[in-house]
Amino acid sequence: MAFMEKPPAGKVLLDDTVPLTAAIEASQSLQSHTEYIIRVQRGISVENSWQIVRRYSDFDLLNNSLQIAGLSLPLPPKKLIGNMDREFIAERQKGLQNYLNVITTNHILSNCELVKKFLDPNNYSANYTEIALQQVSMFFRSEPKWEVVEPLKDIGWRIRKKYFLMKIKNQPKERLVLSWADLGPDKYLSDKDFQCLIKLLPSCLHPYIYRVTFATANESSALLIRMFNEKGTLKDLIYKAKPKDPFLKKYCNPKKIQGLELQQIKTYGRQILEVLKFLHDKGFPYGHLHASNVMLDGDTCRLLDLENSLLGLPSFYRSYFSQFRKINTLESVDVHCFGHLLYEMTYGRPPDSVPVDSFPPAPSMAVVAVLESTLSCEACKNGMPTVSRLLQMPLFSDVLLTTSEKPQFKIPTKLKEALRIAKECIEKRLIEEQKQIHQHRRLTRAQSHHGSEEERKKRKILARKKSKRSALENSEEHSAKYSNSNNSGSGASSPLTSPSSPTPPSTSEHAPF
Repeated sequence: MAFMEKPPAGKVLLDDTVPLTAAIEASQSLQSHTEYIIRVQRGISVENSWQIVRRYSDFDLLNNSLQIAGLSLPLPPKKLIGNMDREFIAERQKGLQNYLNVITTNHILSNCELVKKFLDPNNYSANYTEIALQQVSMFFRSEPKWEVVEPLKDIGWRIRKKYFLMKIKNQPKERLVLSWADLGPDKYLSDKDFQCLIKLLPSCLHPYIYRVTFATANESSALLIRMFNEKGTLKDLIYKAKPKDPFLKKYCNPKKIQGLELQQIKTYGRQILEVLKFLHDKGFPYGHLHASNVMLDGDTCRLLDLENSLLGLPSFYRSYFSQFRKINTLESVDVHCFGHLLYEMTYGRPPDSVPVDSFPPAPSMAVVAVLESTLSCEACKNGMPTVSRLLQMPLFSDVLLTTSEKPQFKIPTKLKEALRIAKECIEKRLIEEQKQIHQHRRLTRAQSHHGSEEERKKRKILARKKSKRSALENSEEHSAKYSNSNNSGSGASSPLTSPSSPTPPSTSEHAPF
């Protein structure tokens, strides 16, 4: 079913998870206001940068929109009098730079549409909700039994994935969720294989996978329908959030930070590992594990969004694991992301940074052992354990699973091969990105070391020593030349003589006969 148009040839598919950095380069005062010239850069490449011009009022508008996150952001206050003074403008520029630094280093804020539009208007000018509505409306022309109840505005973190609350016309009390998503930069399947695999998803039956009711796709997008769960996701449980609320409101600044009970951590963790092992054994790439992609059904966890890897969407935690060259397969990505999820279940919040140097007190040392194997500096440097290894660890090995449902997911051999090739391409792009980041980090460290105050002092001392040594050598060489010159001059008037020897006897007196 072609319910959407194919993307134009040569369309650039951005990786929305690549961090944007912003530096205010200058300011210019006009008649009644000041404009700030900002250099924005995507990723590590200086060539991939551009200039934007923003007024204070633009910052203020962004800040008002971000208030939904419930964070206290450091936007400098307004000033009506004296706001054109040079000193005030310089001070405000520092404050605005600090504000930019805060929002671009916050993992959730930096990935939200509001910030992307502010920093990169050329690539994020589209109204993605309107686009999704148009495409979904086209779909309903040929599927009249479905009906949109309301858009579920901004409930997810992805800019190009939108959700709608649905119902079936002859079952008006039953609620479903429709998700629509555009293609991502890691879509390597052919159009035909992509559409076939999307349509296979409703046939996937597993006790720990959330069932897909309906799925279809064309060359540019996918549309899936699932049952709506009033209780929400595992992240909603941890943050005590309402599933229909916007992502920023639910998760940016939780009012109460509290981890789960040990038995919940053990049970949920074991269930998630079991389904990861199932997918790995099937050769089905996942790579999208986080607490919002785990639906809760009573005491059972069910994995969401298997379609993400088929669409080529980048992972929520990509900016983390792209820093570590040993996390270079989708299996190791899943294990690392499981570490993030386990940390969140244990402490009620994500880690401040990764790798984690030390872990706060946990309900059990067995929890810390798993966290150390997935999030510690040593783990990130040396590589992740396998899912099978995690299942054998004390935290999960004694968990009894009571489900009797038999897993089913039949993938034809031809599609398995297509999945294998696509998986290798996804990993190849990740490895190349990790290599570039590693080289950039080494170069930056070298430049930083070379430009440090201590290093400059060392270079000055070495330069002075070299200068003294050179002067001394020049002096010695000059003395040697002068000495040689004097010696060659005296030898011309008085030739050198050999040591004296006895005078031979006179041959005239003692001539033999």
